[in-house]
Amino acid sequence: MQTPIVVERHDSPILLGFPHDGTYVPPEIEVDLNICGKKREDTDWHIYKLYSGLFPEMTSVRTRIHRYVIDVNRDPRDISLYPDQNTTSLVPLTNFDGEDIWKTQPSALEIEHRVTKYYQPYHTAVEFEIQRIKNIHGFAIFWDCHSIRSRIPFLFDGTLPDFNIGTDSGASCASELESRVTEQCCSARDYSTVLNGRFKGGWCTRHFGRPKDGIHALQMEVAQSTYLHSETAPWVYDKTKARKLRSHLKTLLELLADWHPIG
Repeated sequence: MQTPIVVERHDSPILLGFPHDGTYVPPEIEVDLNICGKKREDTDWHIYKLYSGLFPEMTSVRTRIHRYVIDVNRDPRDISLYPDQNTTSLVPLTNFDGEDIWKTQPSALEIEHRVTKYYQPYHTAVEFEIQRIKNIHGFAIFWDCHSIRSRIPFLFDGTLPDFNIGTDSGASCASELESRVTEQCCSARDYSTVLNGRFKGGWCTRHFGRPKDGIHALQMEVAQSTYLHSETAPWVYDKTKARKLRSHLKTLLELLADWHPIG
């Protein structure tokens, strides 16, 4: 396999993160996944494709490694980001439906190895690009790109809104930036929006978002029903749906690019 971390470097103040786009599982790990795990159902299917080309001046960092190997959007200490709610861990033991995914679960030593080999390189790359962008502009905006099935009873009740904005309850970015993004999403016709609902931002948003230091982070979790033909295998990208959604995402990215901190 090529290097697991892919960086596309440009000079806009925005950095796009793709922690869950990858589908690669090393063969020595794949053998320990059961039939359910091998399906990789919890992938953020086609999320990189959805954003590709919308704003060429933006830097992006993504990992090719699947989240079942290790989830780079979880606390490295494996502390739950959503206490008292069903979620998945640093190395998931179940899928989003609560079903076991391993024939043989990884040991603590194996998890430590995966942190070093796959987790840390992603975070090192993101941190480097954030600091590089901040050195150019005096600030940086980290936009964490995600998607998920709109109905997952194990994780949440009912149907998820189309746009799920996460700012760690306002702690990860300037309030003005949060407001502008929320207002723009709410104005998008035929789409529903929630701010800091079921998904308030994962570890990357919470960890990298340091507005007092000029680093602003927001997570965008879009419902896969907005751009997939169906939220089931084979996870077909729907060009018509995606075209409409991409126009709104492009507007959001342009809004980010035009924003500057006050003072």
